[in-house]
Amino acid sequence: MHLLPMTTLPIYLAIPLASSLKVASRLSVLEWTPELIAKEDFFEGDVQIVDGGIPSLFSDPTVDLGSNSETQLLLQFGSHKNLRMVGTVAEVYYRIVANKKSGISALADLKGKKIGAMKSTSSEYFIQTYLATVGLTPKDYTISFGLDCLKEPCGANTFPAMLKRGTIDAIGSWEPSVQLGAEALGDDGIIFGSNQTVYREIYNLATTAEKLEDPKKRADIINFLKALKQAESVFQSDPEKIICRAAEAAKTNATLLSTVWPVHRWDVRVPPDMLDVLVDEDKFVAAYSKREPLSRETLAALIDSTVLKEALGI
Repeated sequence: MHLLPMTTLPIYLAIPLASSLKVASRLSVLEWTPELIAKEDFFEGDVQIVDGGIPSLFSDPTVDLGSNSETQLLLQFGSHKNLRMVGTVAEVYYRIVANKKSGISALADLKGKKIGAMKSTSSEYFIQTYLATVGLTPKDYTISFGLDCLKEPCGANTFPAMLKRGTIDAIGSWEPSVQLGAEALGDDGIIFGSNQTVYREIYNLATTAEKLEDPKKRADIINFLKALKQAESVFQSDPEKIICRAAEAAKTNATLLSTVWPVHRWDVRVPPDMLDVLVDEDKFVAAYSKREPLSRETLAALIDSTVLKEALGI
C-alpha cells in the first residue's frame, strides 16, 4: 500500500473566530457612552456601534445588541416576545427644573403648568410617577413637546430655550437638558430631585433569544458584557480618565457631563427590582400601545440574567 508523505497530509488548525458585534444605541444621549469605552479599551474583537436602539434588533437582522430605556424595552416586547434584556448600561435619576416666576416653589405647584417632556417615553412616565406622589394626575398639567439640548447654544425649539422664554414652566427629562434649563434660569430656577425610590431610568442592553441560542454570538455578547463591566469600573472609580472622550462621543462638553455625573449610576447589572419595575411601568406602556398590560409571568421572560452571570463568572 502506498502511503502519502506526512508533509502532504492536510493539517486542520482550530483557529478561533474573531469576536464581532453590531450594537445599536441612541447616540444623542449620555447613557450609551460606556459602550464606546468598552469597545475602544476592553473588547477583544470588532464592535460597530450605530445610531438606533432596541427597535433596530427587529428592523436590521445584523444588529446583535440594542440599548434604550425600560419604556422602549416594554414597547418592543409587546410585539416581540423573543426580546431579552441582558443587563444595564446606566441608571439615571431624573430631575425636574421649574421656573419660580411661574409661581412654583413646591412640586405640587406644577398643577396647571406646562412641563417639557417626551411623550410615551421614560420622560413622561417619570413626570406621571413623580407628580403622583403629591396627588397630581395627568389631567392636572400639560405635557409640552420639545427637543433635547446637549450643550449651549440651545436651539429655540429645545426644552432649555423654551423654559428660558416662558413657553413652558418646567422640564422633566433626561440629562443634560434639565441641567441646561437650570443654568438658563439661574436664580429663577428650582430643582426637584427625583425621589430615588420612586423612579429612575434603567437604560438596558438587550438582544434576542435567537442571538443567545447561537453559541458563537452568545459568547461574543458575554465578552462584550465583560468589557462593558471593565469600562464602567473606570466610570465609577476614575471618571477623569474617560470623561472628555465620553463627552465628545455624546456631543456635549466635559464640564456639563461632570455636573450631571452624580445622577447617573454607571454599573452593569440586572437590578433586583427589575421585574417589579417592568410590571408597574407596563401599565403606562400598554395604554400607549392599546393593549392589555402583560402578566408578571410573561414579563419575567423578558429578563435573562444568565448571560451576565456567565460574563461575571457567578
